[in-house]
Amino acid sequence: MVPILEEKTNGVPVLADISFEPQEKHDLVLKVFRAFIADQCQQYNGGHPGSAMGMAAIGIALYKYVMKYSPRNCSYFNRDRFVLSNGHACLWQYLFMHLVGVKSMTLDQLKSYHSSRTDSICPGHPEIENEGVEVTTGPLGQGVANAVGLAMATKNLAATYNRPGFDVVDNMTWCMIGDACLQEGVGLEAVSLAGHWKLNNLCVIYDNNSITCDGTADVANTEDINAKMHATGWNVLEVSQGDTDVVAIANALMAARKSDKPTFINVRTTIAYGSGNAGNAKTHGAALGVEDVRRIKESFGLNPDEQFHIPKGVYDFFQDILDRGEALEKKWQDTVQRYSKEHPILATEFGLRVAGRMPDDWTQCILPEDQLPTEPTASRKSAGLITNLLGEKISSFVVGTADLTPSCHVAFNKKVDFQSPDLRTSCGLNGDYSGRYVHYGIREHAMCSISNGLAAFHKGTFLPMTSSFFMFYLYAAPAVRMAALQGLQQIHIATHDSIGTGEDGPTHQPVELAALYRAMPNTLYIRPCDSEEVAGAFIAAIQATETPTIISLSRQNLPQYPKRSSREGVARGAYVFSEVEGEQFDVTLIGVGSEMVYAMETRDLLLQKYGIKARVVSFPCQRLFEQQRRSYKQSVLKPGSGKPTVVIEAYAANGWERYADASVSMRRFGKSLPSKAAYEYFGYEADKIALKIKDLVEEVRKDGIQVLRGDFRDLNGYLGSPAVGDMIDHLTHGRYRSRTHRVRRPAPGSAPRFSFPPFFEFAWGAEMKRLPLDHLAPQSDKERQLAKQRWAATTFPGVEGKLSQYLL
Repeated sequence: MVPILEEKTNGVPVLADISFEPQEKHDLVLKVFRAFIADQCQQYNGGHPGSAMGMAAIGIALYKYVMKYSPRNCSYFNRDRFVLSNGHACLWQYLFMHLVGVKSMTLDQLKSYHSSRTDSICPGHPEIENEGVEVTTGPLGQGVANAVGLAMATKNLAATYNRPGFDVVDNMTWCMIGDACLQEGVGLEAVSLAGHWKLNNLCVIYDNNSITCDGTADVANTEDINAKMHATGWNVLEVSQGDTDVVAIANALMAARKSDKPTFINVRTTIAYGSGNAGNAKTHGAALGVEDVRRIKESFGLNPDEQFHIPKGVYDFFQDILDRGEALEKKWQDTVQRYSKEHPILATEFGLRVAGRMPDDWTQCILPEDQLPTEPTASRKSAGLITNLLGEKISSFVVGTADLTPSCHVAFNKKVDFQSPDLRTSCGLNGDYSGRYVHYGIREHAMCSISNGLAAFHKGTFLPMTSSFFMFYLYAAPAVRMAALQGLQQIHIATHDSIGTGEDGPTHQPVELAALYRAMPNTLYIRPCDSEEVAGAFIAAIQATETPTIISLSRQNLPQYPKRSSREGVARGAYVFSEVEGEQFDVTLIGVGSEMVYAMETRDLLLQKYGIKARVVSFPCQRLFEQQRRSYKQSVLKPGSGKPTVVIEAYAANGWERYADASVSMRRFGKSLPSKAAYEYFGYEADKIALKIKDLVEEVRKDGIQVLRGDFRDLNGYLGSPAVGDMIDHLTHGRYRSRTHRVRRPAPGSAPRFSFPPFFEFAWGAEMKRLPLDHLAPQSDKERQLAKQRWAATTFPGVEGKLSQYLL
C-alpha cells in the first residue's frame, strides 16, 4: 500500500520544529497565486497556465516550509537544489521566487513573460543564466536526470569531506515533474540509477494532473507509476488533495528528508484549478481567455478588475524566509570555519572545490611529448594514459562509462566506484559514495544528462567525464546540446570513431555524427590524429570552462608523428603539419584524426609519382580554428593561393565546404569489414586518392581555381571521370546490368554529363536489385579490370557507344 498523507495533527498543524500558518492564509496565497498566473498568460495571450495553477499548494509547502535556501544569495553553496523538470510550468517558479524575495525577480520582470523584451529573465522555460535557476529545463525528462546528477554531487562531496560533527555538505535535491517527464526515456534511465544508488537526498514531486497536450494521460499511458517507482527502489508517498492541502504535502516532503531511499511523491492535482476549464487539456498551453480570468477572480473573492495584484498579506506570509535563509547560510559558514581548524588539509581542498578551481599543478597530469608513445597506438589508449593521471590526482574529475570500461580505457589507478555502500555486486565491483568512477550501465542519454547535473552543482566543483563509442553519443545528443546551451563544462570520450571500428559494421560506424557536433553551438568537437594531439585535446577541454568537449578517438592503432603533431596546434584548431619548401605547392591536403595517415601517404605519392607538391594541414577542431585571427587562418589554408584544398576524412563532408574545395569523404553508411579492409573498400588508399587529386590539380591548372567555386567536389563519388559518376562506381562490381540509367557521350573536350533517377535497378539472372544511389562505392583495381573485360562489348538502351570508353 502507498501511504496517503493528509493533514492530521491534533488540530494544531505542527511538523518537527515548523509551525504552519492558519489555513486561511494558505487559502489567500493560493487564490492570489492562481489569479496572477491567469493574468500573466492572458497579458500576451499565450503561455502555460494550467500546471502552474495546479501546483500552487506544492509551491507553498516547498518554498515556505521545507526547502533550505537563501533568497538573498541564491548561489550559497549548501542550499537545497530545485529543478523544474516540467519547465513549461516556469511561471510557478518565477512567481514563487518573487514572493520569497529573490531581488532580481521583480513584479516588472514577472510581467515580461512572453513579451518582446530582450532584458526579460522570465523566458518560456527556466534558464540557468538567471538567478535562482539551477539548470535549464524544457525538453521533458532532462530535469529528472539533472536532479540525479545534483543529488549525486552532494553524496560524493559529503562522503569525501564531511567528518563527525562537520556536515559541510548535506543539501537535498527537489525535482518537480509532470505527466510527461517519466514517459521520456532519459527520465526512466535516470530514476533507475537513482534507485540503484539509493540517493536518499533526492525527492521527485509528481504533479499528477493526468493531462498532457493531446488529452488525458491515459491516451498513451496506463501503467501503475507508483508500482514502477517502487520496483526501481524508490520510497513512494501519495497526497490525494494536492490542490489545497499544503500541510499534507509538507509532511510528505519532510518525510522525504528522513528516507533511506530516493522519494517519489505522487501529488494529485487539477490542471488550471479554479478555471472554468479546469481538468481540461486546453489549459495546458494556452491563455484561459478574458472572461475565464474574470470568473476565476470572482470565484476566489478577488476584484476581477485588478490585474497582477498581490496583497500585502501575501508578501507578509513569505517575509520570514529572508532571515531564515541568511541564518542557514551563516550557520554553514560557521561550520566551515570550525572545520578549517579541525581538518585544515581537507578544508583547503574543499575550499578549492567551493571556489571551482583546478589545482595549479593540473598540467602535470598531461604527459609531455617525450613520454608519449612513439609506436602506432590507438588514440583511445593515448587518452587512457592521460585520464589515468587526471582521475588519480584531480579530485574534481568524475569519470564514468556506459558499460564500456575495457573499450574506452578510462578507468584510472586507485579508482573507487561510485556506489551505494550497501551494494555487494556478484562481480565484486563495489564502492561507496566517495567514488569518482561511475558505472552508468547502458544508459548513454542519462549518463550525459546526469553529468549536466554534476557540472551544474556549482561551477567548477565537478568536471564530469563520460565515455562510450562515438556512435552512441547520438543517443546522448540532446543532453550534450543542453550542456552547450547552459555553458556546462564536461569531457566526453568518444571512441571507435570511424569506419576503422571494423567488423561491428555500419551500426557502429558514425560517418555522419561529426557534422552534427561540429555544427552544435558552444561545443568543441576535437578529433586528434595521434598521442600528442590527444594531449592537446585534453588541455583544450580543461581550459574550456564554459563548454562541453567531445574528444573523438580511434579504435585502431594510428601512426605517431613526433615533431610534426603539436598540442599547441590543437589549441588553434588547425595548423600546418607538413609544409612545402619554398612555398611552391600545388595542393593543400587536410588530414583529420584517423585519416591523417592517408593524407601523409598521399602527399608522398603525389610527389613521387606525379611531381605534385602537397602541403598537409592537421585540422582537429573547426570551432577552435574559427576563434583564431583571420591572418592566422589564411596562413594555414592559403585561400588566396589559387591552389585547391582537399580534405581527407572518412565522414560525411558536410561543413568542410567552408575550408576546402573538395573532399575524399563518405556518402553512404559503412560496412562490416576489418579496419584496413573497410578503408580500402571505401577508396582510402594512397594510390587511389593520389590519382583523384592529380586529376583535380590538372583541372585547376588548366581552368583556374574558379572552376571549383560553388562546386565542392566529392572525389570519393566517382572513380575517375565525372562523366559517369556513381554509375561506374557500382558497375565495377561486374555483377549487375543497369536497366534504368541514361548516359550521353560527351562532346570532344568537354566533361561528360550523367543523368539518372534516384535509384538503379540491376538484374542478375532472375534476381532484381533496387539500390539507392548512396550505396555506391569504388572497388579494387582487380575488380575494375574484370569489369572492363565484362562490359567491353556491352551496349545499353540510351547509351551511345560502348560503356568501356567511360571506364578507367
